[in-house]
Amino acid sequence: MSENKIHFKLITHEKIVFEGDVDEIYTKGINGSFGILVDHTPFMSALAIGVTKIVNEGTPTYFATMGGVLQFTNNQAVILSEEAENGKDIDVTVAKAEKERLEARIGSPEAQKNIQAENKALAIALAKFKAAMNEAN
Repeated sequence: MSENKIHFKLITHEKIVFEGDVDEIYTKGINGSFGILVDHTPFMSALAIGVTKIVNEGTPTYFATMGGVLQFTNNQAVILSEEAENGKDIDVTVAKAEKERLEARIGSPEAQKNIQAENKALAIALAKFKAAMNEAN
């Protein structure tokens, strides 16, 4: 690990999505968004569905993260997530279409039967769309 860097690892059940040294990490916990810089106090947080942003040498990279947990200690951060995708790998057009389809469906009587699952699907679609849009810009 480089001096004055955070060694960051983003892991799902299936693979290591990202591993490398970064300057900054920003993500969404269940109690709100937060950021981590070098030498941050050690802590753990449960994560909500959202976007995780890392910055290295001034260049941001965005990931759609589907919940999980973050642990930070001794300038090493690990996110264990159910699912995660690099925004660069997400098709913006497909993500936008899925987001719009779910937004239109959320108020339907069919969706109300299982509103919790519908809200989760919409949150995932929004995270993917935001990560893809940020990478495209």
